[in-house]
Amino acid sequence: MDIYERLDKILPKLQEKRFRENKGLGNEIGYYIFDYDPSDELIVREHIKYLKQKINNESSEIKIKEFDLYEIMLEVLESKGYLNKVLDMEKQKGTEHILNAIKKTLRLTQNNDLVVEYIRDRVEKNDIVFLTGVGKAWPIIRSHTVLNTLHSVIDEVPLIMFFPGVYDGLELKLFDEIKDDNYYRAFKLIER
Repeated sequence: MDIYERLDKILPKLQEKRFRENKGLGNEIGYYIFDYDPSDELIVREHIKYLKQKINNESSEIKIKEFDLYEIMLEVLESKGYLNKVLDMEKQKGTEHILNAIKKTLRLTQNNDLVVEYIRDRVEKNDIVFLTGVGKAWPIIRSHTVLNTLHSVIDEVPLIMFFPGVYDGLELKLFDEIKDDNYYRAFKLIER
């Protein structure tokens, strides 16, 4: 099945009552991963825009809220007054030097993880959450880490991570090469 056929199956899935009620087979939390070939990134981005426009303009029952992890990271750094400092530090000392500094500033994986708080504070009852920007935010924000942390704060609404790589139901492999880590709490949204 090609990328267009898979993308065309997303809208009917989002419109299913069972999906929107966030009920899996055993009433587990409705976390889904739409994995795709990284070369299809621009096609997927365009389709996400289409889905948001279609659902948000035509439905009063549900809304899609997209959270781009990279954009959130930049916004949080900017709001804390660190973005320019980080950019200057990167010029002086290199990218490797700033990775841990950014992770600490964002409080990643901690109880007060600023990326997770950002998302949690903007999600409402009838939303469907789209997580995007996974590839752009790597290696600072790791997909399995953000999913694990979100699990404890967002469990009432369905969440779909758009993942440029492979998810086999157990393992996330970013860009089809980088083993991100095991993650087994999500369902594949649409099989390849």
